[in-house]
Amino acid sequence: MKKWSHLALVLMLSAAFALSGCGGNNSANTEGNTGGNAAATTAPESSPDAAATAQDTLIVGRGGDSASLDPAIVTDGESLKIAHQVFDSLLEYKPGTSEVQASLADSWEVSADGLIYTFKLHPGVKFHDGTDFNADAVVFNFKRWSDPASAFKFEGDSFDYFDSMFGPDGSRVIKEVKAVDATTVQFVLNQPQAPFLQNIAMTSFGIASPTAIQEKKENFKNEPVGTGPFVFTEWKHNDSITLDKNPNYWKEGLPKLNKVIVRSIPDNSARFNALQNGEIDLMEDLSPDDLSTLEGNTELQKIERPPFNVAYLGFNFKKKPFDNVKVRQALNHAVNKQAIIDAFFAGQAQAAINPMPPSLWGYNDSVKDYEYDLDKAKALLAEAGYPNGLPDTVTLYAMPVSRPYMPDGKKVAEAIQADWEKIGVKTVIESPEWATYLDDTKAGEKDDIFMLGWTGDNGDPDNFIYTLLDKDAIPGNNRAFYANEELHTILVNAQKETDQTKRSDLYKQAQEIIKADAPWVPLVHTTPLLAAKANLKGFVSGPTGTEYYSEVYFE
Repeated sequence: MKKWSHLALVLMLSAAFALSGCGGNNSANTEGNTGGNAAATTAPESSPDAAATAQDTLIVGRGGDSASLDPAIVTDGESLKIAHQVFDSLLEYKPGTSEVQASLADSWEVSADGLIYTFKLHPGVKFHDGTDFNADAVVFNFKRWSDPASAFKFEGDSFDYFDSMFGPDGSRVIKEVKAVDATTVQFVLNQPQAPFLQNIAMTSFGIASPTAIQEKKENFKNEPVGTGPFVFTEWKHNDSITLDKNPNYWKEGLPKLNKVIVRSIPDNSARFNALQNGEIDLMEDLSPDDLSTLEGNTELQKIERPPFNVAYLGFNFKKKPFDNVKVRQALNHAVNKQAIIDAFFAGQAQAAINPMPPSLWGYNDSVKDYEYDLDKAKALLAEAGYPNGLPDTVTLYAMPVSRPYMPDGKKVAEAIQADWEKIGVKTVIESPEWATYLDDTKAGEKDDIFMLGWTGDNGDPDNFIYTLLDKDAIPGNNRAFYANEELHTILVNAQKETDQTKRSDLYKQAQEIIKADAPWVPLVHTTPLLAAKANLKGFVSGPTGTEYYSEVYFE
């Protein structure tokens, strides 16, 4: 899908420091379940300081920029982190967990057959543009996402998350969304979906102002309008995004900050230096190499996200010879995961075997990894018709930005490049700008093999396996273009099944199929690290990686 300030020796100096902004710089220079409910890390709590000198601007440093600010058309965590502050969904996750609770919907009822969900909406809520949030607004948003001919599906837009969660155009799961009255909206489903409430709570389904979409059209993705605690103010691409306090936020007493500035600082060391120098207050994706320095600095605090992710290499099934399972298996055997973990993760990762983390229910721990074995890799290549290795150079896409599951994609790619060269597979590493990277891997025309990862959204196995590897997610989140009919049947049946034990068995079957087909090289599951000033309070890190800033304040 997250501190420090020297105490002033005299009151005048304290006031002057606070007026200077965050850390002396006020400018915007600039992704009930075992896994989903893993314990969150919380910045230590105490009562907010009521003094006039309290810092009221938060500056966050992260590794990459957002691709878009319309949550409906993105799947990347950097975009969703911003959307999480600007938009509210019908339901939300309790901070630090994937357990759903009321948000724009105060309550809900589910019919006995699991086909009708009726939501009672919170009255009196306004969008940032002053228009009313109501049942018609909810219907407008869901129709926009589900209707292929919608006038508000603009050029280049695709609602990949909606398709991934509910089937192509949502039609497999959602039959109809209708306004019963101004504060009541009803979803009628074609079939039961066990994780429906958890899906609805995702940031991707934040409710946008219909008026703003109608007026801004294509530019809505640059000027988002929701009901959330912060109002979008400015986006300097590849530099910073500025959000201001929503003075009319419907949750009383929130947000506690007046402003949030999110800066893009791609280099890990530069981002950590900015924190140490007081230029930012909170940083994402601390390099494991900097952990000891952080822990030795009493003016900073370490924040850990629960490990709920996977980093992987995906094979592009549109390109030969990666449509050959023996080639894919050979390349799995030729990646030394433990060496990568030792060199680049400083003990903050474990080798991945399946496409979902072992902390999540339904994980199949009987599936064994492709052990690092160069002789076996060469033998498999020979069986595939390549006794001397692959004849053509392979294009390997490596992430240009740090991510919670991958602090330095280029360095890891170089290690893999060296491993594969030992079996006669030569690669060229490419790392285009992040938004281009996402577009290219979605299209599947330029990459042969790509590096990506995923942080779970909602604490359900469906959000890993179906979202990333089912044929319904092509094109979209299934960037390997991998399709297996047997797997599809299992995953659809798992969505319909309401008994969690039976669902768990289905997901275990799915993982066995995926292991045999080897559409990926699962790399690692990490414990993402964040760092902050010691006086930052109220920040709760959770498994999904999209934390709220509304409760944050400075002591």
